[in-house]
Amino acid sequence: MNLSAIIPVKSFAKAKSRLDIDRERKEEICRLMLREVLRTLSASARVDETVVVSGDREVHHVAAEFGAVRIVDESESGVNNAVSLADRYLLKNGTDASIVLPQDIPFIKSQDIDFLLGFQSPPRFSLIVPSRKFDGTNALVRMPVDLMDTHYDEDSYRIHLSVGRTKTTSTSLVFVKRIMMDIDTVEDLQFAVARNAKPALCEEIRRIME
Repeated sequence: MNLSAIIPVKSFAKAKSRLDIDRERKEEICRLMLREVLRTLSASARVDETVVVSGDREVHHVAAEFGAVRIVDESESGVNNAVSLADRYLLKNGTDASIVLPQDIPFIKSQDIDFLLGFQSPPRFSLIVPSRKFDGTNALVRMPVDLMDTHYDEDSYRIHLSVGRTKTTSTSLVFVKRIMMDIDTVEDLQFAVARNAKPALCEEIRRIME
């Protein structure tokens, strides 16, 4: 199975409105998180290609460091539109399956991807990992790539689970602790750092937050 990762990324200057710190530190945190997610994906034997969709030149520069495909989203009109742009690219290139991930799950490890894909059931399946607070989708695996449209920002994990089940009986809700640990607020940062899942990353976050 050929698998591509899709990462929709808002401009660093516009991202994380709920992260209540000054703009300079917020942008530094966003860059750090994106680099860590890209680093993990580039080290994964299960991911054949990573596609970053953004209208931000700096985001594209960071993506290029890790050899990711860059798709320009001039309008930045939302996650669903960004994923749709990536889907078109993947379908054109004959990709079998995709995994949509946000930029704000920096504690993900390659073994988490291995664990998640252990629930796959080709040739037609979907896997959904909710956020820690059960208010979003932190990973969405679809095979085929166009199995279903995405529904981010709409109580998404419940909708993805419901829609997925109308498309295939092989639809599963999977709990993967580090994938579920996203960063939206200062409290999320504190929660994640206290667990020290990636010590070097936690130290860098502490430095930025000092």
